[in-house]
Amino acid sequence: VNMARGFESKSVADQQEASQAPPTRGDMVPAAQKTLALARADVEQRLKTATSPAHREMLQRALKAIEEQTGKR
Repeated sequence: VNMARGFESKSVADQQEASQAPPTRGDMVPAAQKTLALARADVEQRLKTATSPAHREMLQRALKAIEEQTGKR
């Protein structure tokens, strides 16, 4: 029983250590893509309801910047 408990503790310690490790570059790419996709959806939604010409222009510039980062048009 003590031996099993030791393995369980080691597993928990390994999991905690792994969760505290900084994300790798491979982990960050999908997260950045998701963030940009959410930002794009937000800007597009705001653009649909924007009435001020200055606000619309700012949103269009934001959308263009997001598209340049994602390579989408």
